[in-house]
Amino acid sequence: MAATTPGLVCAHHHLYSALARGMPAPPRVPTNFEEILEQVWWRLDAALDLEMIRWSAMLGALEALESGTTAIVDHHESPNAIEGSLDTVASACAEVGVRVVAAYGITDRHGPDGARRGLAENERFIRAGGRGMVGIHAAFTCTDASLRDAAGLAEDLGVGVHVHVCEGPVDADAPRRLAGLTRDNWLLAHCVHLPTEHALRGTIVHNPESNLNNAVGYAGPARFANPVALGTDGIGGNVLEAFRLAYMLQRSVDVTCGPDAAWSWLRRGWDLVPEALNDDVTWSYDPMDPWHIAFTPGIRPLRITIDGAPVFADGRPTRVDGGEIRAKAREQAARLHARL
Repeated sequence: MAATTPGLVCAHHHLYSALARGMPAPPRVPTNFEEILEQVWWRLDAALDLEMIRWSAMLGALEALESGTTAIVDHHESPNAIEGSLDTVASACAEVGVRVVAAYGITDRHGPDGARRGLAENERFIRAGGRGMVGIHAAFTCTDASLRDAAGLAEDLGVGVHVHVCEGPVDADAPRRLAGLTRDNWLLAHCVHLPTEHALRGTIVHNPESNLNNAVGYAGPARFANPVALGTDGIGGNVLEAFRLAYMLQRSVDVTCGPDAAWSWLRRGWDLVPEALNDDVTWSYDPMDPWHIAFTPGIRPLRITIDGAPVFADGRPTRVDGGEIRAKAREQAARLHARL
């Protein structure tokens, strides 16, 4: 038996993190979220070049496709390889056959010129016809001027902003600093420490696996009035697994809940990337109902078409060589890890 659904949407991804697996241990063991950023992710993103970005995006897109995800909302950062980075991500995903909405996360960690170049990359990519948003890393790594500039650019371009909000206590001031800037088309990733009553507009993206991994706490997304979607924050592209964990976490604090709320968060992805509704995923399991999926591990796609064109069949992508992608990604990961 098999059932068919539209392609799934990962509403918050970091495709560049695909090369982090097996990276060398940091100089010292991080003991909190800010140290994880400083000792792991900010060292890694500073070491990226365009070739690494290409193959990390290829691998991330391939793994998303292999789990039935046909659309990715990506948040990218590579402070020493900014120009052209969004084109690199978009072309890699297109080669695999996966849709992507790309954004470069601006930050003032590398000075005002770094923030300016990040804004310019977002603008160049979108004005050239790329499907994108304006990215902000997080309020706590940006000046007020950069936050205003990013919000203003998004308004000019007619797109939303993709930003981390209150992922850890270090960003607790984000609601005040983003007040008056947010719009309904913004994506607010994480929001673990965002007060239940707040004035921020936009869709909150819940990333349950990443939040557990970083020990930042449980976001409790059901408490918000904002729409909620599901992401992976770079830990693969399997949105079904994100749904299962989102349900189990909610259940752990509210034994009366069923999986319907978490399923509604998965479905919200189709509002963000409605083109994914034109995709068809035939699954190894029937029915693809939340009460079944929540308790059935190992569900996998058998066949995927995007806009009617086959991109996955018989357990393999049809447009690329998955073995070659994994081999090239391992080579680039070795280069990346040698720089750390």
